[in-house]
Amino acid sequence: MGFFGKISQGLKKTRDSLMQSVTSVLHGFTRIDDDLFEELEEILVMGDVGANTASRICEQLRAEVKAQGITDPAAIRGLLRDIVAKMLEGGQELHIATKPSVILVIGVNGVGKTTTIGKLAASLKAQGKKVILGAADTFRAAAIEQLEIWADRAGVDIVKHGQGADPAAVVFDTVSAAKARGADVVICDTAGRLHNKKNLMEELAKIGRVIDRELPEADKEILLVVDATTGQNAVNQAREFKSAAGITGIVLTKLDGTARGGVVLAIREDLQVPVKFVGVGEGIDDLQPFDPVQFAAGLFEEENA
Repeated sequence: MGFFGKISQGLKKTRDSLMQSVTSVLHGFTRIDDDLFEELEEILVMGDVGANTASRICEQLRAEVKAQGITDPAAIRGLLRDIVAKMLEGGQELHIATKPSVILVIGVNGVGKTTTIGKLAASLKAQGKKVILGAADTFRAAAIEQLEIWADRAGVDIVKHGQGADPAAVVFDTVSAAKARGADVVICDTAGRLHNKKNLMEELAKIGRVIDRELPEADKEILLVVDATTGQNAVNQAREFKSAAGITGIVLTKLDGTARGGVVLAIREDLQVPVKFVGVGEGIDDLQPFDPVQFAAGLFEEENA
């Protein structure tokens, strides 16, 4: 199954909920007026798109309807798809051109962080890259063991210390191993505790200093893994982590298990942080690079030609 098939399948619950409501509204109006836009905005807010983003979408819809002289409510569906795609564009590519490059992955317990790292490692290896994992989430029970299992499944190396070890020391050893073994990409599993932002910031800053000292020219990504099923809580998590850690991108997991896929728009538009990957299943190949046009097509179930 290609990307469109996976993303369309993964968006089924969101599409069945959000887009059925949109379609119902469009069929309920014979002309385009303020009441139609107000109902659409309310549906978008209820679909976890977020109040600010829903308002901006409807503003753009009004402008396009006026500019194109559209009078048929049914035509709004296509306009919505195009506006959503355009809103999500930009920054979704991974910047890992240097050898080695570094990807730091953070996220609270239960969002699928370790699974995401394993799937990302497998994907990069399939592209011909030599990947090494660093087990730097040393405080969560079983985090190291779980990452070992995924390293084995993906067929990549892993560097680890004991539970409770200094995360920055693990990162140092991982970077050293990457240089010695000629690795292309270092992926570090880092802590994601938000109960004490000061400690998190200090820990990530220390890790950042190690990487900057040992790999001053390396490309670096800081990816936050969030669970799509949590809706607006995912947006709040992203806001907190953006403040604490300067994240460069979002990985949105469990998209196939929720009707709250509209949260992609809220994160992208409200926080100006690109979504780089989406998780649409349990398989090792079910972490998909984010494609705005295909996402919008999947949301509206109109395959991009």
